[in-house]
Amino acid sequence: MQQEAILLGSEAIAHGVRLCRPEVISAYPITPQTHIIETLSEMVDSGELESRFIRVESEMSAIAAMLGSVSAGSRSFTASSSQGLAMMHELLHWYAGARLPLVLVNSNRALGAPWNIWCDQSDSFSQRDTGWLQLYCETSQEALDTIIIAYRASELLMLPIMVMIDGFILSHTMERLLIPGQELVDSYLPPYRAPYRLDPDDPLTFGAAAQPDLFYQLKKNLAGTMAEAKELLKACEEEFAKDFGRSYQAVMSCAEGEAESPVAIVCCGALTGTARVAVEELNREGLAVDLVRLRRFRPFPGEELAALLAGKREVIVLNRAVSYGAGGTLAQELRAGLYQLEKAPRVYDVIISLGGREVFPETIKKVVRQREELSPVTSNWLD
Repeated sequence: MQQEAILLGSEAIAHGVRLCRPEVISAYPITPQTHIIETLSEMVDSGELESRFIRVESEMSAIAAMLGSVSAGSRSFTASSSQGLAMMHELLHWYAGARLPLVLVNSNRALGAPWNIWCDQSDSFSQRDTGWLQLYCETSQEALDTIIIAYRASELLMLPIMVMIDGFILSHTMERLLIPGQELVDSYLPPYRAPYRLDPDDPLTFGAAAQPDLFYQLKKNLAGTMAEAKELLKACEEEFAKDFGRSYQAVMSCAEGEAESPVAIVCCGALTGTARVAVEELNREGLAVDLVRLRRFRPFPGEELAALLAGKREVIVLNRAVSYGAGGTLAQELRAGLYQLEKAPRVYDVIISLGGREVFPETIKKVVRQREELSPVTSNWLD
């Protein structure tokens, strides 16, 4: 049984978290994430959600509090954005290294300076090497569903997962969606039973120092699990599709009927919706263009992207984050994923938007039409 509702994206995420029955929640408010934690605090206060809500004075305190609760074996949740996520950076490494499952929602927002409250993906892409899985959502329905999938995968892998929504674009807009029934979620996501936890009756060592050889082996094991995560997450998504009727994959081709087109656009997040309109219009106008959406950024789906883009002549990557001195973050990763192809397509690295700069279908259509003027070697910044 699933209930139809019209909710803000932040409210949809809160309902997704509620359905997963976290025992501990802690977060510090930051625009545009605040609605998520406000809604959850109201659910806890009203008794709708039985959970311990820990009020803290900063994002560092929030992620530290979760480190304690997850180590003690509790299913836990936190959320953040922008400078708040950056403040958590030190402890993000600890979760992956200690093999602790946690779901964190990041409402994507630009990093300063200068101060900016609008959306780009610089905050979460800057955490790509912390050992967290990263999933990017196009819609609020997908965000709600991804919370449920993320808890299941995180607890099976014993690795943390970060779920991304576009700040304001999703967090502050309303969408008609389906809220799954509690029994359906409980069947898919059983109660968490930690394989190891802080317990005075069964003492274990947590956070110990490691000599170089052991440290190397533990990191090798982590890399191995991250590789295995591709198939496990796929299995969790397939099981979700069977139970809930909505399907998600690591990489998704969005332009039906245009798989043989020589040109493809690659993007992720809610920008896909704008690109979808642009591609549909271009195809109607006789310019065949495919659209590929990347949902999973870590572990990076290089093989899946290579399979979808094999045979393409040109690929336009729409970036909303930059590694200064190297180029668009998504474009860098995609080039590495396509290196295995015997005949890789020409990749255009386009910095389409930073700091919430508006992107319209016309903007994307112009990029496609004028792609011969783009550089295949350096990043292309729009006027």
